[in-house]
Amino acid sequence: MGQEIKLSGGEISVLKSIGTSGSPTLGKVLLEKAESVEQAELIETLNGLIEMDYVVANRVNLRTVEEVEKTFFRVSPAYSRDLRDAMNPSKKREEQRARRDRRG
Repeated sequence: MGQEIKLSGGEISVLKSIGTSGSPTLGKVLLEKAESVEQAELIETLNGLIEMDYVVANRVNLRTVEEVEKTFFRVSPAYSRDLRDAMNPSKKREEQRARRDRRG
């Protein structure tokens, strides 16, 4: 079983915009999808997710919107399942409850 990951609301929004399938997302598209998040907060959140190895990017230490636009992002395959569970904890609880019910 994977580790328990706690995410903030901003991190969840950014991860949902990137997607957990593992396919790369261009930063320009990410900025359009995450328009509800302020650009400075988005850059800070992306840097944090990259530092924690939850997100893989072809550039590190992003500072400007222009750098974000030219960067490709994807969720790290090593954490994708744990991040999916962290983004939707109620679904994980339902799955655990269903497993317990099946056992006995």
